[in-house]
Amino acid sequence: MQDDSTVRARKSALGTNVHFLYFFGALGGILFGYDLGVISGVLLFLEDAWELTSVTKGVIGGCLAAGAILGAAIAGRITDRLGRRRTIMIAAAVFGVGALGCAAAPNVTVLVVARFVTGIAVGCSSATVPTYLSELAPTRARGALSTLNQLMIVSGILLAYIVDWALSGSGNWRLMFGVAAVPAVVLFLGMTVLPETPRWLVRAGREDEARAVLAGTHRSTEIEDELASIRAVNRLDAQQKGRLRDLWAPWARPALIVALILAVGQQFSGVNAVNLYAPTMFTDLGFGNSTSLLAAIVLGAVKVAFTAWVIFVVDRWGRKPLLLLGNVCMALSLLLLGVIVLTVDDHTVTGLTTLILLNVYLAGYELGWGAVVWVMMAEVFPLRVRGVGMGVGSVVLWSSTFAITFLFPVMNDHLGLAKSAWCFAGVSVVMFGLVQRFVPETNGRSLEQIELDLRARVGGRAAETA
Repeated sequence: MQDDSTVRARKSALGTNVHFLYFFGALGGILFGYDLGVISGVLLFLEDAWELTSVTKGVIGGCLAAGAILGAAIAGRITDRLGRRRTIMIAAAVFGVGALGCAAAPNVTVLVVARFVTGIAVGCSSATVPTYLSELAPTRARGALSTLNQLMIVSGILLAYIVDWALSGSGNWRLMFGVAAVPAVVLFLGMTVLPETPRWLVRAGREDEARAVLAGTHRSTEIEDELASIRAVNRLDAQQKGRLRDLWAPWARPALIVALILAVGQQFSGVNAVNLYAPTMFTDLGFGNSTSLLAAIVLGAVKVAFTAWVIFVVDRWGRKPLLLLGNVCMALSLLLLGVIVLTVDDHTVTGLTTLILLNVYLAGYELGWGAVVWVMMAEVFPLRVRGVGMGVGSVVLWSSTFAITFLFPVMNDHLGLAKSAWCFAGVSVVMFGLVQRFVPETNGRSLEQIELDLRARVGGRAAETA
């Protein structure tokens, strides 16, 4: 137990640096986004230097996601045992090592291994950062603050595009990779002074520390109610820790189904085919390397702009309407893109139209499936299985990412851009129906209210909402 002076000192520090807390809590997304985006430019220069085939490009693009599957798989146990904060610190350290390994790679094999190691850190971070932010944020602003993670992801992608373009004259792909070590170091250092989440602290029997953290992130009138809600759920979970098989128990199964729909839908909509291979698409349409990378910067800027907008509307419009709106925008833009690519012969017109339609597609994605998926996955799982649930959800998401990033170069070679776009449009149509049927609205409700309501629904009773 801590004395009153220690608690007051911690409370004062947190109150002063609350924005610092959220910024560094979300900075893990920079690592995620940068390494997703940087390969898009690297491939343009490696394709000639190392004579890459479409399959080899798919392996280099997909090995990050393959590593992320492992990272996400182990994240649940690490976060439950060591805490959310320490897990993010470990991920930052591993990421830094992997980034330097990519920069020094002498051949394809070493590059694939280094990117796999980097992917482990990315997967671990992607499963942990949304949980960290959602457990720190007050209910009234949880969606906006959790969306910071996605804003950092798309900012990382934009940063990667800018670095790729800036270095396109020299073709220095090693430096493109090496820059990623900088945010890894910043994240590690920032997390050394940030607190653990109150929900993990209460579960660990450190309630005074949890109260101090809540004093820095919540209104004074909310602290005791929040602690009471956390205690109530902890009492329900006191018998045993969350296990993988618990996810299929009646009280957790609805959350698992929602998470799987969100994870698969986010990736099979085709977003990482755009994130990783947009410059390649433009070079195939007749653009030069530098122009293709500049077009990618435009796409990255649109991603950042619409993700920033979501921060202001996610807690007003709700999660589900944004998901559905995003599906409509993505499906229509991809359907039209396929028509234009097949029917227009002028490369300049096709290239510019493709850039416009991909911007509409990415705007729809970021409005709904970009930010909202990570927010909702961290919201729907009960506390007892939140760590393992986010791990499973992230494993499925990264498995889907691997499938798309590996297969798209082959799809593009065999089906062409138009038919590939139509395949992704079809997925968006299917996801619209699944979201409408299965995904609940979580806006404006505490994590504990969401959990208790899901349990009550299974028992045949509708739980009251706040």
